[in-house]
Amino acid sequence: MKRIALLLIAAAAVLALGGCAKKAGEAEAQAQLVYWTMWNEAEPQGQVIARAAEAFTAETGIKVDINFNGRDIRKTLQPALDAGETIDLFDEDIERVANTWGNYLLPLDTYVSQTYSTTGGKPYGEVINKTLLDLARQLGGGQVKNIPYQPSAFVTMYNKDLFEKAGVTSLPKTGEELLDACAKLKAIGVTGITVDDAYMAAFFGYNMDRLVGADTTLAMVRDNDFSGPQVLAFGQMMETMVKNGYFSQKAASNIYPAGQVEEIATGRVAMYLNGTWLPNEIKGNAPNMRWGAFAWPAIGAGDGIEANNFGSQSFGINKNSKYPEETFRFIVWMTTGEWDAALANESIGIPMGNDSVWPDALAEAKAVVDSTTKRLPWAVGMEDKAEINAKIKENFAKLIMGDFNAQQFAAAMARN
Repeated sequence: MKRIALLLIAAAAVLALGGCAKKAGEAEAQAQLVYWTMWNEAEPQGQVIARAAEAFTAETGIKVDINFNGRDIRKTLQPALDAGETIDLFDEDIERVANTWGNYLLPLDTYVSQTYSTTGGKPYGEVINKTLLDLARQLGGGQVKNIPYQPSAFVTMYNKDLFEKAGVTSLPKTGEELLDACAKLKAIGVTGITVDDAYMAAFFGYNMDRLVGADTTLAMVRDNDFSGPQVLAFGQMMETMVKNGYFSQKAASNIYPAGQVEEIATGRVAMYLNGTWLPNEIKGNAPNMRWGAFAWPAIGAGDGIEANNFGSQSFGINKNSKYPEETFRFIVWMTTGEWDAALANESIGIPMGNDSVWPDALAEAKAVVDSTTKRLPWAVGMEDKAEINAKIKENFAKLIMGDFNAQQFAAAMARN
């Protein structure tokens, strides 16, 4: 009897465990994640994400309901989170997710330390870009609260065919070498550099960094003080470039994306201090462009080519999500293996996985990113205050057009 009783108890235990396992499986199968994304459905990123979500559901049984917000997510997400709307996952710029929506983020260090089906037996944190993961940890005050994906870097993108035709055989590392490249390009009827209104402040900020360093540049913004000699030095450099035909005069009136579409894509201009996203943005206008990239040259006593802005988009999990584990599995799905590669290839972007192959258009950009030892904030702070951004655009345009000389530009920038 005692043996029979033990067998009955054991059988009951097996049934109970089986029931628990079934319930756990049912819970996973019934999980439906709500994902708000910054991409539009028609964008390459949106198309890849949609296909990846379908494949994820087929593989795991976990459904993913995607809300394609586009860039309006910057306006729509906060009210939805405040209202307690069901949102498990959202994405946007790594700094915006950490700083604007940080109070809603679930700490992810536990998940980062685990292995998954696409990580080759290694912890997730060891198979993705360590520099960006460290940046996420820094932004999270020592905790990983958002996961980077679709990395990017602010570099000088250039037309390799035009460089070769002009006889530019080495990439500029100094201001003198940049001017030499511009002179050779002018000799074949090509303007060296252009810019759109959307990137004027970033162009100015980068040059301030090269002239006096990031700390002094950021202090200029903090104190709203543009009276230093570096502003005049920039004005003199630009005055020379414009007079010599090295800098597009059309840039003064370029409203984004005019410069990159009408000048870069057409081969009228060879260089643009922009980002690794540029090849994707104008691939329809320049499908056969051979792209190269280099760090903006050293031009003074400030930072050199080792200092660059890099960042990424990023995923954040709502701390109120009912399915944090399932949601993180989807993040891993998107940032490793097949779908990380698909996202990079179809958007001509940088992959997140350490072993993923970069698109040919960004091969030289990889060298810049790999050699970057100092991260600059976006625009080196020049877009942090709307009034400063506006002042740069107004006075920079006048300098390009010749309405201001270097002295007049410096005087206008010094006025508050």
